[in-house]
Amino acid sequence: MKDKNIVLIGMPGSGKSTIGVLLAKTINKPFIDTDLLIQQKENDYLQNIIKRKGIHGFLSLEESIILETDFKNHVIATGGSVVYSERSMTHLKKDGIVVYFDLPLEIIEKRIKNIKTRGIAMGPDQSLESLYCTRKPLYEKYSDLTIKCCDKDIEDIISEIVKKFF
Repeated sequence: MKDKNIVLIGMPGSGKSTIGVLLAKTINKPFIDTDLLIQQKENDYLQNIIKRKGIHGFLSLEESIILETDFKNHVIATGGSVVYSERSMTHLKKDGIVVYFDLPLEIIEKRIKNIKTRGIAMGPDQSLESLYCTRKPLYEKYSDLTIKCCDKDIEDIISEIVKKFF
């Protein structure tokens, strides 16, 4: 596991950023959030970038920024849409272990109150349910470890990752 990244994937609201920060502290690795990298590069918020560039423009930007990265020994929280790019996922898996935070749709729906302003790469008429159904098989495809996060608190999830890899 030395020098390997821990790459967190999952739906918006699954806890990637929140847990990622605490996991990084626990295992003494730097933390990176790819959504923040995108915002910094564009000097704007995700929702504004999506409005300005459209979904496909945003996904293309996300892919190019991820392909530019060369992190070693980091915890990386990705945007929920990263799995749409096979090139991005291949790049992230090259130096990383991919951990999928799996939560049922009902919990995701309860957690995401600001779906229209959160900066989620989804069509204007797309439901959270259809987004979930589209992405779930992709998360499962790329995952090296799937953590069922339902009925687990943050400490349980971190402990599960630490036991598995450290």
